Amino acid sequence: MVSTEDLRAEKLFSVKGFVCVVTGGGTGIGLMATQALAANGARVYITGRRMEALDNAAKTHSPAEGGEIIPVGPCDVTKKEDLEKLVAQISEKEKYINLLITNAGISGPKAEPESEKASELKERLFNGETFSEWSDTFNTNVSAVYFTTVAFLPLLQAGEESHGHLSASVIVISSMSGIMRHAQGHFGYNAAKGATVHLSKLMSYEFKKAGIRVNSIAPGYFPSEMTTKESDENQKSTLPAEKVEEKGHVPAKRSGSDEEMAQGVIFLTKNKYVNGEIIAIDGGVLLEVPGR
Repeated sequence: MVSTEDLRAEKLFSVKGFVCVVTGGGTGIGLMATQALAANGARVYITGRRMEALDNAAKTHSPAEGGEIIPVGPCDVTKKEDLEKLVAQISEKEKYINLLITNAGISGPKAEPESEKASELKERLFNGETFSEWSDTFNTNVSAVYFTTVAFLPLLQAGEESHGHLSASVIVISSMSGIMRHAQGHFGYNAAKGATVHLSKLMSYEFKKAGIRVNSIAPGYFPSEMTTKESDENQKSTLPAEKVEEKGHVPAKRSGSDEEMAQGVIFLTKNKYVNGEIIAIDGGVLLEVPGR
C-alpha cells in the first residue's frame, strides 16, 4: 500500500536519473518531449541531422538544475551506419537507457484530390508525386523508426534490468494522420504514418519478451518546422489559432501546446502498466474526421 504522499505529482512523474534518447530532438515535438524529460530530472541525448540546431536547443533549453540536454550526432536515422555510430557514442557514456523517443520524420509530397473527374485526379496525383518521394517518406517515417528501435534494444534492456520490469520503453511519435481516412493531400505521409501506428503495435508485442514497452503518441496540429516551415532563434515554431480554426475540424480551435505534449510523454514514460497503446493528442480532430 502506498501513502498519500507517494501520490504527489512530483513523485509520480519524476524521471530523475532516467537516461533518454530523442531523435529529431532539436525542434518541434521532439524538443517538447526533450524539455519535459529534462525538466523532470532526466539526462536527455538529442540527435538529428543538423548539429547546429541540436547545439542551440541544448544551450537554450537545458534546465538550470536537475536534468540535462546533451546533443549527439549528427545522425541520419535512415542510415544504419549513423545509427550504429549513435549507439556507440551513447554507449561510451551510458550503460543503459530508460527511454527512446523515435520522433524524426518528414512530411513528404503533397497533391490534393480536389476534382470529381477521374482524369483530373490522375493528372494531379499520378504526375504530382513520384515513387522516390514516397520511398523517402516511408524510409524516414517507418523504416527508420524500426531500425532505430532495434539498434537501441540492448541499451533499453539494460535499463529494464537496472530499474525493474518494463521500466524501459519506446515512444513512437506517429500522427493522427495515420488513424484517419482523410488524406489531407498527403497520401504518402498518411499512409506512412498508418504504417508507423501498426509498427508500434508490432514492436510492443514482439519486444515485451525483452521487457521493453512500446507505445505511440499520435499528435494532431502542433507547432513544428514540419507544420510551419520555420522556427525562431530558440528552435520554436508558432502555429496561430486562426490557421488551425480555418481547417474546420479541430474542436479545440487551436494547436496543441508544449505542456500538453509534455503530459503525454511523461505519462507514457512512467506508467509501466501501459503497453501497445496509441495515444491521440489531437484536440478532438478524430471526433470530427472519419477514422479507421
